Formats: sequence, C-alpha cells, structure tokens
Amino acid sequence: MKLKKFVSALLITAMTGALLVGCGSNNSTNTNTGTDSGTTTENKTTENTSKGNVSIRLLNGKIEIDAPLKAYAEAYKQKTGVEVVIESLGGGADIAATLKGYLAAGNMPDMFVIGGEGDYNVWKDYMEDLSNESWVSDTDVAYVSPEGKVVGFPYAVEGYGLTYNKDLLDKAGIDPATLTNINAYKAAFEKLDSMKDELGITAVVSMAAEAGQMWWSVANHNFGSYLATGVENGDSKYIDMLKKGEIDRDRMTQYAKFLKLLFDYSDKNTLISGTYDDQLALWAQGKTVFIHQGNWIDPSLPSYNVTFGMGIAPSAFMEQDTDGILADAPSWWAVYNGGKNIQACKDFLTSLATTEEGAKCLVQDCGMISSFKSTTVQPTAPLATDLMKWVQAGKTYPWHWAKMPDGFAMNNLGPVFESFAKGDVDIEGFVDLMANAIATLKQ
Repeated sequence: MKLKKFVSALLITAMTGALLVGCGSNNSTNTNTGTDSGTTTENKTTENTSKGNVSIRLLNGKIEIDAPLKAYAEAYKQKTGVEVVIESLGGGADIAATLKGYLAAGNMPDMFVIGGEGDYNVWKDYMEDLSNESWVSDTDVAYVSPEGKVVGFPYAVEGYGLTYNKDLLDKAGIDPATLTNINAYKAAFEKLDSMKDELGITAVVSMAAEAGQMWWSVANHNFGSYLATGVENGDSKYIDMLKKGEIDRDRMTQYAKFLKLLFDYSDKNTLISGTYDDQLALWAQGKTVFIHQGNWIDPSLPSYNVTFGMGIAPSAFMEQDTDGILADAPSWWAVYNGGKNIQACKDFLTSLATTEEGAKCLVQDCGMISSFKSTTVQPTAPLATDLMKWVQAGKTYPWHWAKMPDGFAMNNLGPVFESFAKGDVDIEGFVDLMANAIATLKQ
C-alpha cells in the first residue's frame, strides 16, 4: 500500500541516520536538522527572508496539538523574529463556518486547515500554489488539486479504529489481535460486560454521538469504516456511490449492526450528551476498555497520568475478517493567497518539514507520524507507535470520508447518528435515514 511504502522509507532513513551518527560521519548534508552546526542554505534563506516585524496566523483544526504548536511557534519567533499566532479550533467547532466568517470580515488567517475534497472545492480560489516548495518531493500525502498543483501541507499521518486498554483486555483474557470481525467483537463485549465489577469499569466502550459537538467522530470517522474498511487499495466504490446519492444497502445494514453493538455497550450519558473531553476522561481513567478515537489522543494522556498499555484495533464491522485500521493525512494546512506574508508562511511550513525541531514538534510533541520520508525522528507516544506498526505492515484503509461534500457529515449525517444512538430508530430505520440523506446528493 502507498502508506506502507512511505513509512518503510521513513524507517530506512532513520536507520541510515543512526548509522551515520554512530560512525561519527561528517558527510551528512544536514538537510533536515536546521541546527547551528549544520544549517543548510535552504534554512538560512528561511531565516533571512523572514526576519523583521512580521506576524502570521495559522487556523489549526486540531485542538489537541495546540500547546506543542504554540511552543514551537515561540521557539520559531526567537530564532527568526517572525511571530506565528496559533488559533486552534476543535471539539466539534464549525471550522468551515468560522473560516467563511473570517473571509467575509476581511480577517482571513495566513494559513488555514482544509479537511479534504469538500473543503478544497470551497477554498480552491484562495489557496496558494505550493508545488515548488522543497518539501513536496519528500512526501506522498500532500494535498494535490485535480489540476496537479500542491495546495495542502501534510502535517501528519493519523489513524484510528477502536483504541483499547490492553491491561484490561489481558485481565479478561482477550487478545486484541483477534478483533477482526463483528462476531469477535460481540463475544469480547459480552465477556467484558459480564466482568465490569471485576475490571472496575462502568461500560465497555467510551463513545459520543451528540450531533452538535461530536458529529465529526461518528459521521466522519466512524462512517469512514463503511466507506473504506475491507476495500482494496485504490478502490473508491463506496465514496463514488455516495457522491451519486447511492448506498450499498447490504453493506450499510451490516455497518449499522456493528454501530448498534458499539452503542449498546457504550456509557449512555457519554454516548448521548458527552463531549470529546468526557469521552476521553472516561477511558483514560480506566472506566471503559475501548474508546472510539485515534492516535491524536496521545498528547492528552499525560494529563491523566495514564500508565496502562494500549493499541488500536480495527473497526471490523463485517462478518469476514478485515484486519486493518483507517490511516491517512487527517487534514492539511493551506496558505491564503491573498495574504501579505505568503513567503513567511512558506518558510514556517518548510521549517516544520525540514528541521529536526519541526519533526520533533509534529512527531514527538504532537504525537503523530511524520508525513516526510527524510524524517529521522520516530514517534514515542504509545498510540502513534502502534499506528506506525499498522502502516508499516500495510494494513490500512484510506480516509474516504474526507471526500464527502462540504458540510454534509455535520448537517446531514450527524443528526442520523444521534437519533440511532438515542434509540429513536432501529437498524432498518437507520439505514433508511442514511439512504435518504445520501440521496440528496443525486445530481
């Protein structure tokens, strides 16, 4: 798979770098260190062109990496004199509406997040062409327009499925490697539920489906399983059907059965009215075995003093085995082409992509996998480390949900998931509602 080849290149680079350091070699080009002892011409240009009374602003869509980004921005200011203001939104915030409001008010950020094809179609006329940037040849996951222009900076690769507490699974005698189909999950959930007192848990799953704040978790991430789990690499059948206003009813029904299983074994208060923080706290404090989130929760775990083992299991909703998780670039940062400091923005992104400090920020501090093949910095956070194994093994499926139209998940699908979680509709009713919502996309 594409991601497997990409991560293999990362590992080879890391091993080669380790050998060079171990031999005390002075022949390294230092193209991605940016240190005083080995600053490249490219990085010197970044510093020289960016100095001055310059301030740029990034609208970031991942609230969980706000602190490390701000710390990097402060260090970057000390080094270059350029102020980088990090504005982070998340937790169900309507980023698209916020950005549209900024545009209308003449207050556009210099850099902004885009989530995929839907966002690209909205913002394509406002995005700077980044095709000539030095980092472009070092990644396979930049956002490329239909015309072949690179317009999105890929700051990470992320992955998700059902994240588990390995210590609790071990106590219950359940091997997470066996959780590759719906029947295996059903048996595991039943066993865990029967051991709640012994395990000290209040529910098996921590999941939130409230449409106002958590639509992205269910209508994007969870629904992404229907769109991509079990499909061959390069197969876009189900997202193509969705764009035509069609569903595979048998597949949707099977998906609905798995979704109901998750809902049935979830903490009810968190499921119906919980926030992202509520969901995370429940799992991080050992009160559930599973959480429906991905490796992006890594940076938040130290605040809960989490010490248990963990990993990511597949969202395996079918009866046949699907041994893989969903992994891809979660979103991209675009440069606003109407800004006054376009070069300063490009320099900042280049620093993240080509310096050791930038790699440490994105990989270790933010808890993500690097998007750049020459990066030697490896993840240390537990879920990012586990994700790396899945990607290296080629056991991943793409994030096809990112190709849905702008606002469709939030406005059309989110309320359907909430109704299902509340028990307002049964499996057949959920499938009908999903079919009706998707039918609105017919040309």
